[in-house]
Amino acid sequence: MRTEIIELLRKEGKLSKNTLSELANYELHDFIDTVKEVGDNQTKYIKKEEILKNLNTEFIGKNIYIFKEVMSTNTVAKFFAEEDDSDGLVIVSEKQTNAKGRTGKPWESPLGGVWLSIILTPHITQNKIPIITLATGVAVEKAFERLGIKNAEIKWPNDVLINDKKVCGILTEAIAKFNTIERVIVGVGIDVNLNVDELPPEIQEGTISLKSITGKIIDENEVIAIFLEEFEKIYELINESKYEEILKEWRKKSYSIGKTVEVRPPFSKSYDAYVVGVDSEGILIVEKTDGTLEKVISGECIIKKQ
Repeated sequence: MRTEIIELLRKEGKLSKNTLSELANYELHDFIDTVKEVGDNQTKYIKKEEILKNLNTEFIGKNIYIFKEVMSTNTVAKFFAEEDDSDGLVIVSEKQTNAKGRTGKPWESPLGGVWLSIILTPHITQNKIPIITLATGVAVEKAFERLGIKNAEIKWPNDVLINDKKVCGILTEAIAKFNTIERVIVGVGIDVNLNVDELPPEIQEGTISLKSITGKIIDENEVIAIFLEEFEKIYELINESKYEEILKEWRKKSYSIGKTVEVRPPFSKSYDAYVVGVDSEGILIVEKTDGTLEKVISGECIIKKQ
């Protein structure tokens, strides 16, 4: 984290006069005011004032910092989470240079997308963390509906698809001490206006953008404001422990339920199975070919083409 924060400030010219030996004398929290200053600077494409004037929330996104370029909004959010106790603080960047997905795979984040992270202080236990990811997928889908896009589906655990192609990825990371959840970082990446044909060839086929679906440029500021509104609604359900309401909404738009998948556990042999649904903690339930039921807690589930 320290390297990424220093690199951010160097690119902004905030540390150009400091030597490496001088920087070694600084604690990480010494940089917080400077990072906030950079996050308050005017950016070219995504505008704080445009987001806030249309944002109808009680607390999500009311405290927001926008950057031109960071390695990862989740990393910057973790830094803020240690220095600022605001619930619902949002970090946005016009571009990410080293973002990662759930399994550590690179997440392409060029100009034209919405790349943001939300810092939360939820009142939940460790076993309910997966529900936050599913809830975020529901919020994304509902935001798309408000933008006139009706055919989005949510793929377990952290993708939103349109026409069988990925348009959004979600990365939820918990900050815990002594088995107590202190903060949760929810990272969201939405392919809004980027040109898919400019992405690496290996991911072009499975990727789609809102622009390619609608045939028009969509205001990223509007997308952010609408998504944050939908997220706050479903986050309130989390804090009220109304998990079944969230899961009910997720099941309505599930891309995974009813499909045959290849389950790839991290430390054991892959196997084929049929997706039955999710349990009360958001864990995927599959039926193996021998008829036994299995919980998929980690690893990958690859949809098998029929």
